[in-house]
Amino acid sequence: MAGTRFDFSGDERSVALRFVGGQGHYDTVVRAVMHASRSVWISTANLKELMVEDGRAVPGRARSASRRSYRSVIAVFAELVARRVEIRILHASPPSRRFRAELEKHPGLTDGVGARAPGARAGSGAGFELRSCPRVHFKAVVVDGALLYLGSANWTGAGLGAKGVGRRNFELGFVTGDDLLLDQVQALFDQIWRGAACKGCRLREICPRPLDGL
Repeated sequence: MAGTRFDFSGDERSVALRFVGGQGHYDTVVRAVMHASRSVWISTANLKELMVEDGRAVPGRARSASRRSYRSVIAVFAELVARRVEIRILHASPPSRRFRAELEKHPGLTDGVGARAPGARAGSGAGFELRSCPRVHFKAVVVDGALLYLGSANWTGAGLGAKGVGRRNFELGFVTGDDLLLDQVQALFDQIWRGAACKGCRLREICPRPLDGL
């Protein structure tokens, strides 16, 4: 790769991928996150509350296409962390008011500080953590180190197809299990996460919490 670790142009090659748009983001990306078994890494410019379909069975309640219930994805995050799944969210803008309000309902998850899952071993990585960098604008989701989404959608209901027809954004992206792309995106994410881009950053003076100081 030419230039610095953040400036590059990769070689042309064939990659197997799935093209997604609109509600395809919800059906493919959000559902994969909800069923994660090891880790979820999310990079987004905007971070908002997201309501997802509640697939849990409730005794005495019949499920049908016309009778669905929904809950916050943050409740799903709490369940994943309890199952020792690592969740990292890298974002630029401050989380929305509704996102912060919902987060406060889950004391096992803390805004800006990693919360280790109950019973998780030190160093296991299991937990939930938010980190902010005002220069982050790439939208990516990595699930279990095996599924990668890259595209235009922020982590919002309108972006990820959770809103109804006529309310969601026009978004495009692709999903792949390509090993090289997974390695490259996770490496970039981790470098920013650890503050490797902070030294010499021209936005450091307005950054609320430089990552190289954590």
